[in-house]
Amino acid sequence: MSKVRIGIVGVGGIATERHIPAFKEFDNVEITHVHDINTERAMIVANQFGIPHVAKNYQEMLEQVDAVVITTPNKFHAPFAIEALNHDKSVLCEKPMALTTEECDAMIEAERNSKGRLHIAYHYRFMKEAIAAKKIINKGIIGEPLVIRVKAMRRRKVPGWGVFTNKELQGGGALIDYGCHLLDLAMWLVGSRKPIEVSAQTYNQLSRMPNPVNEWGSFNPETFEVDDHVTAFIRFENNITMLFETSWAANVESDEEHISISGTKGGLNVFEMKVNQADDTLMTTLNIDYIQVEHPFEYLQTENFLSSIIHHTPLRVKSTEAREVSRIIEAVYLSASNNKAILI
Repeated sequence: MSKVRIGIVGVGGIATERHIPAFKEFDNVEITHVHDINTERAMIVANQFGIPHVAKNYQEMLEQVDAVVITTPNKFHAPFAIEALNHDKSVLCEKPMALTTEECDAMIEAERNSKGRLHIAYHYRFMKEAIAAKKIINKGIIGEPLVIRVKAMRRRKVPGWGVFTNKELQGGGALIDYGCHLLDLAMWLVGSRKPIEVSAQTYNQLSRMPNPVNEWGSFNPETFEVDDHVTAFIRFENNITMLFETSWAANVESDEEHISISGTKGGLNVFEMKVNQADDTLMTTLNIDYIQVEHPFEYLQTENFLSSIIHHTPLRVKSTEAREVSRIIEAVYLSASNNKAILI
């Protein structure tokens, strides 16, 4: 086929710093359109990256592209994706998939009836550590997974820009913005097991205190309405459990991204990768010193999306898997608000 024509919906930082530069790496792609509610901002981005058209409305753009990249606030993921799929266009949609499981189901149904493909941008799956960890697990080195520990922790780094603290537009805070990445990665590594039960608690006291210390810009603590810290205990099928914690604003020593998986034959730390095993009279720890990859995760994610369009190859992030992440997020918020465990 000729060059894949891409339209960008939403021209904030995630579009200009990640997706547009990534697509520019490929000769078989042309970014032909941008669209944003802020037309002036769209024109600036179009000029910056040499994109020929600024679409006045979404429908106009859909008639002239093969695929769209959706980087809008979370509230608009589902309606924009469904409309594109209904026009047989492929969709690369930023995470999370949607605000509710019901919206995710509508997106999946639209994909089933479309010639287009739906990819959710859980880009941690394309990181070198994730690729190596998946190989180790698939080789059976740690055996069957039993217990998963996940931490996505930031010390006083509430995003002070955009709409990240707007509950109506985003649906939540630290969990739906940041923790979802490591939640998705951990679930993918152990084989996308079915979640059964969630018990959780959410917090936002720190970000509502007067004059909060914050490294990432300023925000109004009086109007802060989303979670800045979340803890959860999640049960999956086959007696697999997960201990999960995420925060934008924790009083911890330093930021931390951590996934460890304890299995029947060994254990795996994903970041600062190590494999821990016990055999007979020996306990051993294997340090992974170097992971060779040809390209960074931004390139690999874009390559996977384009290959699914051009060559019909499988997407690394299936829409049905992204739905399960959203289902857990929804259950976390419900468990916290009802102060009880939620069966899902």
